[in-house]
Amino acid sequence: MDLAEIVQTIAIYALPVLFAITVHEAAHGYAARHFGDDTAWKLGRITLNPLKHIDPVGTIVMPLILFFSTGGAFLFGYAKPVPVQFGRLKNPKRDMVWVALAGPGANLVQAVLWTIVLYLLSSMGVEERFFLEMARGGVSVNLVMFAFNLFPLPPLDGGRILVGLLPWKQAMAVSRIEPWGFFIVMALVVTHVIDSLWLYPLMGLTNALIELLLTPLRALLF
Repeated sequence: MDLAEIVQTIAIYALPVLFAITVHEAAHGYAARHFGDDTAWKLGRITLNPLKHIDPVGTIVMPLILFFSTGGAFLFGYAKPVPVQFGRLKNPKRDMVWVALAGPGANLVQAVLWTIVLYLLSSMGVEERFFLEMARGGVSVNLVMFAFNLFPLPPLDGGRILVGLLPWKQAMAVSRIEPWGFFIVMALVVTHVIDSLWLYPLMGLTNALIELLLTPLRALLF
């Protein structure tokens, strides 16, 4: 992949990625506020301003280094987590499930919206590769964030959902993994365990369900 192609790819994915991480984190904060914890609200983190959610290393430096060093074959990054004090939720164990689900749920909604944009562009005969690839990128980026964050291991959202659903004894055992969770996840990513056994199957299933949901719209447009 030459420099011009790399720059074009970054330009295509920049907007979808910014929307994906911004709405994901803001959704966590909004859900937390709804269920009783206004920490994120007081800190100004329930916002669609991407600057509030960008982590200089995790959102910019790490993805760019990985992109250039692997020719786009491997990407990983993260945003600044929205602060949530689970003890302040009305029903901490139950409500943490909804707070954790809010982020991936926001990505699922965005994947649906980007699919609709792709359908509309195609139905109008738009052939500009940049816009078509941006719409496809929006779908793929949000499907990745949706599926990856649902992996059932703390500190990912799926881990918090699992802790909220398990009985207290088992929930406490799983929550103790969190200090090492990031390193475990990274090891599973590098060894392609997550992508082959979790990420790609869940993305494929979710994409198929989105297309099934939008079948009436596709029939109307084409």
